[in-house]
Amino acid sequence: MFKISPARASTRVLSLITAVTVALPPVLPLTASPAMEKLFYILKQKGSLTSDEYDLLIQTMRAEEKSQPKSAPAASAPVLAKRLEQTESKVQNLESTLLNTRGQIEELTRVSDNTSPSTMSKADLDALLSDKWYERVKLRGYFQTRFVGILGDDDTPGYHQPNDSTIANDTAGFGIRRGRIVFSGDVTDQVFLYLQTDFMASVGGTNALQARDVYADVSLDPAREFRVRVGLSKVPYGFSNMQSSQNRYALERPDAINSAIEGERDVGAYFIWAPYHIRNRFKDLVKMGLRGSGDYGVVNLGVFNGQGINNADRNGTPHYIAHVAWPFEFDNGQILEVGASAFTGRYVPSTAAIAGVGTPAFDTRGSRDERVGVNAILYPQPFGIETEWTWGREPTLSQDMRTIASDTTSGGFVQAVYRHVFPNQSELLPFVRWQTFDGARKFAANAPRNRVNEVALGVEYIPYPEVELTLMYATGTRTNTTDNPAVAGPRYRDVNYHYLGIQAQINF
Repeated sequence: MFKISPARASTRVLSLITAVTVALPPVLPLTASPAMEKLFYILKQKGSLTSDEYDLLIQTMRAEEKSQPKSAPAASAPVLAKRLEQTESKVQNLESTLLNTRGQIEELTRVSDNTSPSTMSKADLDALLSDKWYERVKLRGYFQTRFVGILGDDDTPGYHQPNDSTIANDTAGFGIRRGRIVFSGDVTDQVFLYLQTDFMASVGGTNALQARDVYADVSLDPAREFRVRVGLSKVPYGFSNMQSSQNRYALERPDAINSAIEGERDVGAYFIWAPYHIRNRFKDLVKMGLRGSGDYGVVNLGVFNGQGINNADRNGTPHYIAHVAWPFEFDNGQILEVGASAFTGRYVPSTAAIAGVGTPAFDTRGSRDERVGVNAILYPQPFGIETEWTWGREPTLSQDMRTIASDTTSGGFVQAVYRHVFPNQSELLPFVRWQTFDGARKFAANAPRNRVNEVALGVEYIPYPEVELTLMYATGTRTNTTDNPAVAGPRYRDVNYHYLGIQAQINF
């Protein structure tokens, strides 16, 4: 919870008192003199006063001036001393009021991590938001503009990154990867609403406006430890899938984890539980800049369609999922989060004709689609490391490319990062990641097997909270899952590549 620093408050009070006592001659009452206004203006320009504080002080001075008699006799020294004492008391009360108001406003920005409802009690929230219904919701967002260069790869069929719509079979350049707008907040004491759109979503190879999240959390108890989430939302599988792209170091999620729920979202319903103090810890991991995944609960049990974001169910058979996570905090403040996830269901793949083979056959009721995954995240304080691994079975194109049936899948990643915060609060975060994957890309046409082995080096620089700059180089081998092989080709082909990505992210 937000607390006002006593040292900071004392400094502000001292600044205000100094401004009053220095600007006034010892024989004059508080007046809105040009010199006084100029001094307050200078303090505002230097950041000692906010614009609201400056306006309030000017208004107070002018009101005080109007209340003074036009021809007041010269006051004695004791009277002047008493008047100065009263003026200092007024300034202190004014500063206290301003700090309290600011504290309330800043508290409102911290009651939620914008993925889940506030952890505040109903009584505290009602007191805080009394007569301030408009403070219950907020509008925010970010966008990522990116340049991608392919420094070298196999000429045919060329490099393809399934998660990055700015790349299409070796064609790269400038593009906008994401353009998100989020509307969220506790619209009532029991209901938290979250709506997110993406102006740069890829739909059939064309950028389009797309709904990314449309869900509500309904709290079941006053402490908000038990809740039910319904609507279009992230499926609680793994860690990197739930971590916002706004908070990730590498430019794209690891293939092994993301292949489980490509797009990370689906329509479903979830029962979520987490104790009050752990919910706050999940939120703090985001607010402190440690790149947490947000508050998806300690225990999360749910059911979802299973066909992916903005796709209708095709077999009437839902997927079932369970997710558990716990962020341990050690005596030195270091936080280690461990978790596990598992889901099961039947997935209906999409197909396309393969030259010389025809269209692969598959079970129209869907093939077995099941995964289990584990993760461990040591947050960068200042050094951090994270790892995730997944195993299971999912719809996969056979080697002869004639059928699609459930087959094995496995993979994961290890990533190390160092976080350095400069005295001016800018940040530098170098990172390195190795990922591997051997499994199907079930969301692609024909569910071809995807083999990935990649090493990436990168650095992120944050000069201001609103601006994040990332440079990443990656090299490795991956399957081009958009390459439709001819009859002479034994399978979808693997590509060796060297990749350079530069991204600017603007937060607002």
